[in-house]
Amino acid sequence: MSSLEKASQGQMGDCRSKTGKAEHVDDVDDIEKIGMADNITDVATSVDKIPISLFVWLVAATASMAGLLFGYDTGIISAALVYLNDDLDNRPVTSNEKELITSLCSGGAFFGAIFAGITADRLGRKMAIYIGCVLFVAGAVLQGAAYTIVQMSIGRAVVGFGVGSAAMVCPLYVAEIAPAKARGKLIGLNNVSITGGQVIAYAIGAAFASVPHGWRYMVGLGGLPAVILFCLLPFCPESPRHLAYNGREEEARSVLQNIYKGATPTQVDAVLFNIKMACDQAREVNESSSAIWKIKQLHMVPSNLRALISACGLMVISQMSGFNCLMYYSGTLLGSIGFGNPVAVGMVIAGTNFIMTWVNMMIIDKVGRRRLLLSTAWGMAVGMLAIAVAFVWIPFNRETGEIEATNGVTPAAIVVILFMIWFVIFYGASVGNTAWMSTDFFPLEVRAMGTMWLTCSNWGSNVIISSCFLSMMKSMTGSGAFGFFAAICGLGYVWIYFFYPEVSGLVLEEIQDVFEHGFGVKYANKLRKERKDIIEERMRTMEKPIAVGH
Repeated sequence: MSSLEKASQGQMGDCRSKTGKAEHVDDVDDIEKIGMADNITDVATSVDKIPISLFVWLVAATASMAGLLFGYDTGIISAALVYLNDDLDNRPVTSNEKELITSLCSGGAFFGAIFAGITADRLGRKMAIYIGCVLFVAGAVLQGAAYTIVQMSIGRAVVGFGVGSAAMVCPLYVAEIAPAKARGKLIGLNNVSITGGQVIAYAIGAAFASVPHGWRYMVGLGGLPAVILFCLLPFCPESPRHLAYNGREEEARSVLQNIYKGATPTQVDAVLFNIKMACDQAREVNESSSAIWKIKQLHMVPSNLRALISACGLMVISQMSGFNCLMYYSGTLLGSIGFGNPVAVGMVIAGTNFIMTWVNMMIIDKVGRRRLLLSTAWGMAVGMLAIAVAFVWIPFNRETGEIEATNGVTPAAIVVILFMIWFVIFYGASVGNTAWMSTDFFPLEVRAMGTMWLTCSNWGSNVIISSCFLSMMKSMTGSGAFGFFAAICGLGYVWIYFFYPEVSGLVLEEIQDVFEHGFGVKYANKLRKERKDIIEERMRTMEKPIAVGH
């Protein structure tokens, strides 16, 4: 039985949880304001036809500045590595040291995500973002002032803590602020900011390429957006679900009124009531629980485990596909195959990703996540396979493990850059943006912890790729390395088909039902159709007053 059916059969003082246990609803006045319990879900669902308010867009845009910081700090290293010269330890940086500097950001992000997952539940979503801002600024200062490999590495690790915190909290925060019909688009705004930050990073890299010690300005400027975000956060509300969970119901109601501009008090009360029901269930579960218990719940409750596999699986695919090798090492790679200004050429790749992420954000809620993934993800495998083939004609010295210098740009190098762009087009339109939207797969009681694991799966796989790509190029050649990525992309497409359900348009409290039915690929379609029918029925009777009282 779906959540819609269960809600429609509810009684005034009693509702049933997913496990079938009766749960007493203490706040009877809320139901009396809304009407009989069998009308609550219908009323709450009717807000989906209300236009998205400017307030929601402004809050999402402000929170997404953390995504811009994320993108900038992961993108700027590609340019900085090219121009480090002998500024660290008075000697050129080796390829192994470049891998270390690059991967430490990802490693720091892994632990930053864990820390943010705990902070987001205990202190609130906003506080976790505040802490991330401080880490961004501290890391930027440490990098800009570095004169040794050790100092640079510490700065990258500190920035990584900030990146992991932002990457974990911002999608969670936006998901809990956003109305159901625009949740994918608004979370996508955060991802557009990530890719926009990468474009800015390449632009800054190109601008300071000819400046003596210009890499210091490149990494140091990463602290400026963090200061701006820190100053804007006081104007943003706390998540209404976090407020309701902690008993701050009037504050939650006020936030919901701003989110659903034009909604009647009855509609706002209905939405708040549904949120409170989920919070009551989560609170009952969490009263005597610890972080360790939540981790166990993620893995021992079958529906939670399926949600975790589905969300983290897509995230791992997005990272192991090879995209971050292009972000981190495109300057080094393009320079080695003959391009004279590799940072400027790399900006074309970052710009393409930005455009396609924007396209994904604009169409994701209309097309649906699953349908968009299945329509585009195949192109990633084709792109990587073409790059692997092109590297057959790029001279490679097996003794030194490096690409040999060429006179100008060869036809094979042109094929490489063209299919890099091809790959990024399909990556940005599919997994690059959509993977971060899976934070809404988890029920409230483990949502922060589930989002933490989602982010950790990102950075864990990111560390693997960023720390061994140059070594892969040496041991496997370019053809072997990109052939490996092509295989990952191909297997990822098959995985999406079987394990990734369509949840676009469902409210957070409904998505829990999807994973009660296996991976919910078929069941999610049924649930979405029910929701669509309810909305259409509500719109047909909108001119009639909503029943109040008994």
